[in-house]
Amino acid sequence: MGLGMLTGKLVTFEGPDGAGKTSALNAIVAELQPRLGDQLVVTREPGGNQISEAIRQIILDRHNTMMDDRTEALLYAAARRQHIIQKILPALRNDQLVLCDRFIDSSIAYQGAGRGIGEQAVYDMNQFATEGLTPDLTLYFDVDAAVGLERIQTHRQNEINRLDVEALSFHHRVQAAYLQLLADHPDRIKRVDASQPLGTVVQQALDIMTKQLPTYLRAEGKSKR
Repeated sequence: MGLGMLTGKLVTFEGPDGAGKTSALNAIVAELQPRLGDQLVVTREPGGNQISEAIRQIILDRHNTMMDDRTEALLYAAARRQHIIQKILPALRNDQLVLCDRFIDSSIAYQGAGRGIGEQAVYDMNQFATEGLTPDLTLYFDVDAAVGLERIQTHRQNEINRLDVEALSFHHRVQAAYLQLLADHPDRIKRVDASQPLGTVVQQALDIMTKQLPTYLRAEGKSKR
């Protein structure tokens, strides 16, 4: 199955744990939803549909301590494939703007670098899963790993998952991999300074999106469907 004609746009939100990207995404959705209506599609990875959400529960369950690193990477790729087929591609073919909380860059950073499997190996695995589908824009919310973990401990005790409890060295590898991706793909990946107050972070992200996606986010917006 090929990707076919895609007229919509895919924007992904990336960052290390505790960067606040999901909070920023929620605020951005609140800003854009009245303007775009059902032309705006919001989703997440792993997840976005029944099968992928079930895989998410397995991956992030803190009791699954015996999970092999490659098994974890394969589960992420499997969830991503199902997500693409069921949700992302239909939306892109329908000229919709898709905002996705995490995508392939997360796998490269967390499994490729964090787990030490190798960024290229994880990239290749996901090329099979995605058939080469690449985001039109990626917002990378950058924060020091130690600061991010401190935020999690302070504000997210009831939502801590299996990846959050990894050693600081793991999260340093993840952040370093993200910064390398940023350096390698400057046209696609744009850095947002996530150490700032949330309102400032959201405005910086919106400014980037407006510049990169003027068809959707010009002042008057597209007509609602």
